[in-house]
Amino acid sequence: MPAKPRKPLILISNDDGITAPGIAMLVRVMRRIGEVVVVAPNSPQSGMGHAITIGSSLRLDPSTIFEGIEAYECSGTPADCVKLAKHMVLKDRQPDLVVSGINHGSNSSVNVLYSGTMSAAIEAAIEGLPAIGFSLCDYGHQADFSHTEEWVEHITRQALQNGIPVGTALNVNFPKKQAQPIAGAKLCRQARAKWAEEFDVRLDPHKRPYYWLIGNFVNEDQGEDTDEFALSQNYISIVPCQFDLTALHGLTQMNEQWQLALDEAEPKAKVATKKATSPQPAKAAKAVPAAKKASKK
Repeated sequence: MPAKPRKPLILISNDDGITAPGIAMLVRVMRRIGEVVVVAPNSPQSGMGHAITIGSSLRLDPSTIFEGIEAYECSGTPADCVKLAKHMVLKDRQPDLVVSGINHGSNSSVNVLYSGTMSAAIEAAIEGLPAIGFSLCDYGHQADFSHTEEWVEHITRQALQNGIPVGTALNVNFPKKQAQPIAGAKLCRQARAKWAEEFDVRLDPHKRPYYWLIGNFVNEDQGEDTDEFALSQNYISIVPCQFDLTALHGLTQMNEQWQLALDEAEPKAKVATKKATSPQPAKAAKAVPAAKKASKK
């Protein structure tokens, strides 16, 4: 009698904490797909970026929050969670996929740099593991995730079936639930946008000043192949991200223009590799077929 096929091993983490509604949704979907192990922060870690704990101890305690699921709550950051999961929890077991989220709030555009959700996914990519970070453009603790469930499963199965490029983590953002259903999903590039920040100055009871960071999100990118544009049209945005932050176009320009030798009479110093090439402009985003039209799971 042939042996049953092995279920994929899926590691789940997040940055909103192990008790957040978003991770409960993710666990519910992933347990239909494979064997699930959860290692998540024991408290909210939003905005931690890729911080790791090096100046204090880390705690890792078993949790029974998800019935029938091996789960642990960690005192550290999302990146800490993935490191501990790989080296202390799973040990010799290699995850087939690492998923993070579902985050309460957008991680599109520049937000990916601040995101604890995506730091867990990027940490997995650094370790050579395929990874996806899922986020919902709704910051409410009781946000409605119901319209994402079918798509989370579809995108996850696509990743397991077709793979994710090595060293890459997918940044998947869902639009906030609206009256009309999600229009579809698009592969996108990251929009050029930033936060126009201000600090609100206040006084404590002892008349000492303290500060609250505030500001507005400014999208400077008019491209129709970006994550911000896709989300504005009620599409899911999927951006492949990498941890290599080298600006190849900058490397090329500086290699041609800068004089790195102390003696200006000497030839310009050249990078001791092949001449870097600027990235090609992104092609127009292509829609992923609607989940309902996807092949039977």
